[in-house]
Amino acid sequence: MSRAQFLREYRLVVVGGGGVGKSALTIQFIQSHDSYRKQCIIDDEVALLDVLDTAGQEEYGAMREQYMRTGDGFLLVYSITSRSSFEEVSTFHQQILRVQDRDYFPVVVVANKCDLEYERQVQPHEGRDLAKRFGAQCIETSAKQRVNVDDAFVAVVRAIRKFQRQETGPAATVTSNNATGRPTQGGGVQGGPRNEQTNDEPSTGCCSGCVIL
Repeated sequence: MSRAQFLREYRLVVVGGGGVGKSALTIQFIQSHDSYRKQCIIDDEVALLDVLDTAGQEEYGAMREQYMRTGDGFLLVYSITSRSSFEEVSTFHQQILRVQDRDYFPVVVVANKCDLEYERQVQPHEGRDLAKRFGAQCIETSAKQRVNVDDAFVAVVRAIRKFQRQETGPAATVTSNNATGRPTQGGGVQGGPRNEQTNDEPSTGCCSGCVIL
């Protein structure tokens, strides 16, 4: 049976300081204000993405530990117009590793608000250098102009899959982990290029084939 017929669920957590655009990124990707679940096809494999937007929870340590414990992968978001939000990313990453009790966990560093170049406080190479320390990819995005939004979410799913293959072997990529375990038919969008996304390449956006659940 084709890998595209199996439905795997991924819990993605959008983390970052206040005002960096976490909700805007999530809504642009999901294209809905009512549901943060989306089914799409990434690299010929159906994925059900359950996205947790942590906006408004920045001050609640207990809640932060809970979502850091249950997430499969994380988007670490900062604003290129805010040096302090960039510096917070390292703190969030350290907390994720501590809660997961691991030396590595799937993350993508997201440098949001790249449309505000004239207000930039964090240079592109700084984001790339930070991501390299985490063993991760850095993608510059604009939620306002929908630049590279899909690519950021696709990148974290790919990081999760790579991590799971290393943890459990290749069979994990074709075994369903949804509640029923049954193969599910689903259409969707082919998520981005297979090679690493460069910060200069704009996102083409999501097509109408995605399913909001």
